[in-house]
Amino acid sequence: MRRALTGAVVLAATLGLAACAAQDSGATTDVVGQGFVSGDGSVRTWDADERGDVVALTGTDYEGEQVDTSAWLGDVVVLNTWYAACAPCRAEAPDLVALANDRADDGVQVLGINTTDEAGAAQAFQRRFDVPYPSIDDRSGEVVAALSGTVPLQAVPSTVVLDREGRVAARVIGLVEGSTLTALVDDVLAES
Repeated sequence: MRRALTGAVVLAATLGLAACAAQDSGATTDVVGQGFVSGDGSVRTWDADERGDVVALTGTDYEGEQVDTSAWLGDVVVLNTWYAACAPCRAEAPDLVALANDRADDGVQVLGINTTDEAGAAQAFQRRFDVPYPSIDDRSGEVVAALSGTVPLQAVPSTVVLDREGRVAARVIGLVEGSTLTALVDDVLAES
């Protein structure tokens, strides 16, 4: 009995250490049982002369309307990947809604990108949080693929800020704090 108990303790300790080692690697990991890859909240910004090509996204939102970010050139655009069952997505939703409501007159557009949900689940999320901006139904993954190299394709949520020319100015992998999002948007708005 004592050997069995000792063996169980050693096995548990080994598995615990292995789990810690995996978490310490800095890689994003699938959150067990929740179906999303969590980010670490890391922020990256690009100076204006370091930004790549224009990102133009098109798709259909959950109300059946066409969305094309090229129509928003001249505005700062915030892209956010999300889905309804994602806990960090629910946590950051009020800040994204506030940004969309409070900064629209400043030339800020917000667009959600959902690669997971059927219309019913997505629309319930949008009603619950009173989301005023469109979200593209991207179950095909084509829209989020345009962001490959900027964000890991399975890191949900992720937030990308496009400058007035439609180029990636900043990104956050994982839950974005409201103050961080506001600061990133303010910095891009202040550019001449």
